[in-house]
Amino acid sequence: MPRPKSGPPRTGREAALRALYDVDIKAAYANLALDHHLSRSQLDGRERALATELAYGVTRRRATLDWAIGQVAARPLEKMDPWVRNILREAAYQILYMDRIPPAAAVDQAVELARQYGHEGVAKFVNGVLRNLIRRLPGLPWPDEAADPVRALAVQHSYPEWLVAQWLERFGRGEAVRLLEAGNQVPPLTVRVNRLKATREEAAAALAAEGVRTEPTRHSPQGLIIQDLTSASSLERLEAMKQGLITVQDESSMLAAAVLNPQPGWMVIDVAAAPGGKATHLAELMDNRGRVIALDIHPHKVALIEENAERLGTTIVEAVCLDARRVGEAMPERADAVLCDLPCSGLGTLARRPDARWRKSPEDVEALVPIQRAILESAAKALKPGGVLVYSTCTIQPKENEELVEGFVADHPEFRFDRVWDYLPGTISPEGQAEGYVQLLPHVHGTDGFFIARMVKTG
Repeated sequence: MPRPKSGPPRTGREAALRALYDVDIKAAYANLALDHHLSRSQLDGRERALATELAYGVTRRRATLDWAIGQVAARPLEKMDPWVRNILREAAYQILYMDRIPPAAAVDQAVELARQYGHEGVAKFVNGVLRNLIRRLPGLPWPDEAADPVRALAVQHSYPEWLVAQWLERFGRGEAVRLLEAGNQVPPLTVRVNRLKATREEAAAALAAEGVRTEPTRHSPQGLIIQDLTSASSLERLEAMKQGLITVQDESSMLAAAVLNPQPGWMVIDVAAAPGGKATHLAELMDNRGRVIALDIHPHKVALIEENAERLGTTIVEAVCLDARRVGEAMPERADAVLCDLPCSGLGTLARRPDARWRKSPEDVEALVPIQRAILESAAKALKPGGVLVYSTCTIQPKENEELVEGFVADHPEFRFDRVWDYLPGTISPEGQAEGYVQLLPHVHGTDGFFIARMVKTG
């Protein structure tokens, strides 16, 4: 098949198609691929919104779409040219999930893309498959849940089978289905208000003056839900963002610094700090008095921390390039508190990062655990006696969360769990949870899946 025409994408569908191709063939991240193609375009807001919905929606619902297409196409998807495969996915998504777009219009636009990215024969093939899908959709056969519940739910909700199997075993069918459904919802765009510069009400008023409606977050007293914009990049043009009144952060992530509860004058280390959301939050909670040492192993990410700290006016944040596994030897017993918000599988953020479900494997989770434990071990050595150690991740996998911190405390008699509920809002119930840590779940708390443990070094 010929290469696509050069130049920027001319429609939202074309921008989404190019992003989907990059995700499929180049293993690109969906958000970065989409931002790249949209940045090269002259598309208006409506077409950009369509591109965003298609790129994320197709990625999110890929297994369901592939099953449906597979039932009506004579050729297996894996043997199709990747441009054709993704043109079909994009059109099938509109047919199955976008009621506002007439199926015939979805077909016509897909056929036009097939002509641009192929030839007349490709266009006829795409037209035939999609019209067959529309005709057969009401009676399309789906996997039988009674015969194979894992496969049926994996296809119905579009998840890898290994993850569905784990969640079914852990949660039972009812709760597992609610979790699967939550991961397919479009998550809200949330920002944290910089309390050094504004109250939540003042920030909301500033955003309203720029035509952006907001509502308070459910759990965090510093959060706002943005109602009129769909992506973090769309906030960059706002004066409220440029002036440092707000910064993009998920609500669950805001609670990590709150649980650490840093005091003015403390020396706090954030061991994996980029892009600086939690480090700057710590500085805000400390009234910009004390020191926040924000570490990252990559120089370009250290620069990003510095940029965000400067924009927010958190002058006590010091960005340092250091491997977190060496923090204990570099800064022995110097910190009043250490935040370990660590690299993880990200399986609590599948609504926000839909391609993550297709990137991860059970082996990936297993490989992360020793790295997480090594960082935690080193961080513990950087803590003064009496200091606070907070461990957090954006996953819901027990091996990365409760099993890891329980093992750490069992091996370290100088550490004990502290009552995490003394630092969490009353909107989060302790029922069914441990005293020293909390697991936030998307279908229960309306946030990303997020884990936070609070420990104290007693000796």
